[in-house]
Amino acid sequence: MTDGDPESSGAPGRIRSIAVHRDDVATALEATLRSDREVVLRVTPPFSGRMRARLHSLGAVGEADAGGEADANGEADAGGEADAGEGKDGGDGPAPIHVDPRDLVADVPPYPEVDETTTEHSDADIETRRKRHTEAVESWRARVRGSVVDSVELDAGGSGGDGSGETVEVDVAALG
Repeated sequence: MTDGDPESSGAPGRIRSIAVHRDDVATALEATLRSDREVVLRVTPPFSGRMRARLHSLGAVGEADAGGEADANGEADAGGEADAGEGKDGGDGPAPIHVDPRDLVADVPPYPEVDETTTEHSDADIETRRKRHTEAVESWRARVRGSVVDSVELDAGGSGGDGSGETVEVDVAALG
């Protein structure tokens, strides 16, 4: 939800809530912890209604040629939007908001490393160890999905503010 009416005032509204899918939060957090990629949940302008934050990888290999960014699967965003404070039309509209998945999870649990699950089950055969590691990862993902916070602080400059570095707390609606 946003405050203000962008159509009547010509100014962007202030975001009051974002919707995130629990699986997207777990996937983004896992990718961030397990790779060199920076994976975030991204809210794109125009900011109106209850905004859905979608999985997004910053600086991915599949980055679009027209200044756009790639999503977590390496696919370019439609419209090739820039991320330097420009709107879709290249104007001075608000920039997309990137939300770190660690900010969306209360008490991020440690990721189960292969070496840890191997040590815990060293007497088991390789297939059993693989199965147990897969179960440990799924248990971790379930804990993350169940630990999505009720609110998060966002940079006010990206949500209709003046870019002064202030933050604004918004509600988080967890889907799924």
